[in-house]
Amino acid sequence: MQVPWNFRIGIVILGDSAVGKSSLLHRYTEGSFDDSRQSPLGIDFKVHYLEFDPRIVIKLLLWDTAGQERFRSISKSYMRNSVGCVLVFDVSQRQTFERVRKWHQEVVDYVQPNPMIFILVGHKCDLTAQREVQKEEGVALAKRLNMETYLEVSSKDNVNVNETFETLTRGIYEHFQKGKIPCRENWYGMTVGAPVETELPPTKKPGCKCG
Repeated sequence: MQVPWNFRIGIVILGDSAVGKSSLLHRYTEGSFDDSRQSPLGIDFKVHYLEFDPRIVIKLLLWDTAGQERFRSISKSYMRNSVGCVLVFDVSQRQTFERVRKWHQEVVDYVQPNPMIFILVGHKCDLTAQREVQKEEGVALAKRLNMETYLEVSSKDNVNVNETFETLTRGIYEHFQKGKIPCRENWYGMTVGAPVETELPPTKKPGCKCG
């Protein structure tokens, strides 16, 4: 069934292999956690709808990318047609945090002149005993790289999963309202649709638990 929408927004999920990008997307779109999920062979794609304000419905095009180097060229084509980026690292694997800057710079360089709005996610925050990256470090890095915010997330425990995508989408929407995001021809990161006359069912708002 086709759902009417006001805005269509492309969001790409990036980060090293095995940081939990696929489980994050699956929890958000399917509402469940599958520990056996494997990284996609290139790209996985989902559609999700959000209603912010009355009669403002946003269609999210969500691209889950493989973190391995051999799939990087495939990932880049989806970076180019996205306006939002969920940049993910694993709080129990410090090397994935240390590569965030490299991921960020690669995206910024590749998508120019199009804008990209980022949110930084410290995933697997349920692994308390194995933690190698502190919350304060994530907050500081997100601020330094001018991202929307930093969130600690657990797909397993369903902590801050919805909030991740809602916060990023709200940030994109607000940037657009301020005229900071253009709608260019042949660019599908941000598309304006027709007015919506009906409302989606209300969504359950998540809580912040980690950190």
